[in-house]
Amino acid sequence: MNLQLNRPIVFFDLETTGLNISSDRIVEFSYIKVFPTGEEQSGTFRLNPEMHIPAAATAVHHISDVDVADCPTLRDMAQRILDIFADSDVVGYNSNHFDVPMLTEQLSMIGYDFNVNSHRYVDVQAIFHKKEQRTLSAAYRFYCNSDLEGAHSANADTKATYEVLKAQLDRYPDLKNTVDFLSDYTSKSNKVDLAGRIVRDEQGRERFSFGKHKDRLVEEIFVSEPSYYDWMMKGEFPNNTKQVITEIFNRVKPGRAEYAAAHAKAATEAKASAMRNSLHDLAAKYPSKSNRKSDGQQSLF
Repeated sequence: MNLQLNRPIVFFDLETTGLNISSDRIVEFSYIKVFPTGEEQSGTFRLNPEMHIPAAATAVHHISDVDVADCPTLRDMAQRILDIFADSDVVGYNSNHFDVPMLTEQLSMIGYDFNVNSHRYVDVQAIFHKKEQRTLSAAYRFYCNSDLEGAHSANADTKATYEVLKAQLDRYPDLKNTVDFLSDYTSKSNKVDLAGRIVRDEQGRERFSFGKHKDRLVEEIFVSEPSYYDWMMKGEFPNNTKQVITEIFNRVKPGRAEYAAAHAKAATEAKASAMRNSLHDLAAKYPSKSNRKSDGQQSLF
């Protein structure tokens, strides 16, 4: 069953130097762009990550430093990549958890904005895990009755993802072939940022999912402890996470002003109270001359 499309959809896959979306880099990008007319465009290109590719990563995707030494950098290809995704929805395998956050972060680090809110996302792995609980190679064997040749190359994985999704649509009658349905089916999440550092509770309120303030309301902490926002902005958090917390931080600015005013008032009152108590103690320790007479004694003054 083919997809029912009302705008283009991009299947894509990344190969990288590792799994850390902030410190690792992209070494290969592959895509298939499918248009509502059925026309397809595709491409694969390697990128010089401008860092050493660890042996462990090369063992997976078989791309070494030598292979990408003369390749363009992400900065060289950034606008072309953004043009590929323009006015399109996005599909990948485990893409909601890795490929989309990785690409978004890497582009952001060099000054390009991958507007995550302008796309709908379908994660084929989420369908597979909900239905069968397997890997991409097993998914390809299960749905397409064939072994996946060239696994862990971006081109082979991208093609396999496209073929698996079409086979899933044929196999499961409850899956609708619209991007709206598939996006909802695979993307439902309480994550506010791509990394999941901020999540929504049942009432839709943002809460921290980590650290000393885990499960606390983000607004509440940013009002009472704005230094925590500063700490996060200086920390090794993805740029997307920093964008999200900045929006929340700016949103609660009036609350911070009120809190600061109330805190200052309370501090002033506490200081005044301490001063009154100190004067009271001094008065008790050094009574006035008129009160210094003891029984049977005359005042000298």
